[in-house]
Amino acid sequence: MRAQVGGPIALVRDGDRITVDAERRVMDAHVTDEEMARRRAEWVAPPLKATSGTLYKYIKNAASASDGCITDA
Repeated sequence: MRAQVGGPIALVRDGDRITVDAERRVMDAHVTDEEMARRRAEWVAPPLKATSGTLYKYIKNAASASDGCITDA
């Protein structure tokens, strides 16, 4: 989900070193701030994998995995 909306994971590239701390729910990419800013400026959202039906409703309404992928607010 976060990759779809341009979160930090969307900016990670093959070969980047990352650290994932599951307890704190944090991912750190070992990339300079300047490089991340350049990637963010170039980033374009990928197309959704579904454009109608139940999967589309789920894609548009589900919270992140760290919140349990719930569709309720």
